[in-house]
Amino acid sequence: MYSRFFSLVGGLAAILSVSGGFGLSDVHAASRDRDDVFFRSVAGVWKGPGEIVAGKYKGTKFTCDLTGEPLDDKKTGIKLGGTCRVGVFSQPMSAIISQKGSSYEGKFLDGAEGKGLDITSGQVSGDKVVVGINRSKLNGAMVARVSNDNSMNITISVKVADQMIPVIGVTLARDIDQIAVGSIKP
Repeated sequence: MYSRFFSLVGGLAAILSVSGGFGLSDVHAASRDRDDVFFRSVAGVWKGPGEIVAGKYKGTKFTCDLTGEPLDDKKTGIKLGGTCRVGVFSQPMSAIISQKGSSYEGKFLDGAEGKGLDITSGQVSGDKVVVGINRSKLNGAMVARVSNDNSMNITISVKVADQMIPVIGVTLARDIDQIAVGSIKP
């Protein structure tokens, strides 16, 4: 059961952009450019704690170490890999998130056909993105908000009846190399 929750966490930190007020065809082109700039800007190493806040495993705390890379072949999106850990147990994470038209598609782990989840939709607004997620009868959403260049908050909610219930919260910080590089003129 942990892997279902963790499969959401791995790639969710990578989806943010800004939107503008242009003509319809201009919006698509500008959105693609802005999304590409965003995905490249969030590439790197992210680390941080999370907690399951509802359900059977409520109160379970975990930490994630994730690395994001822009997609190849001039595609807009990100490829994510790493691990999330609960105590001594570690779960590998992988995700591919790509733009399709004005929305998003992708998968966490091996997608809903396997042990993961599918990304079925997405919408960007300002400093946050809302992404639709699905696995069998489970439908939900992930909201990722960038607080600043080095901090991101993620909330994952599932739909129960007609209500969205938050189940996972994660706070990620960019892992910045602490070694100063450069030279000082004597």
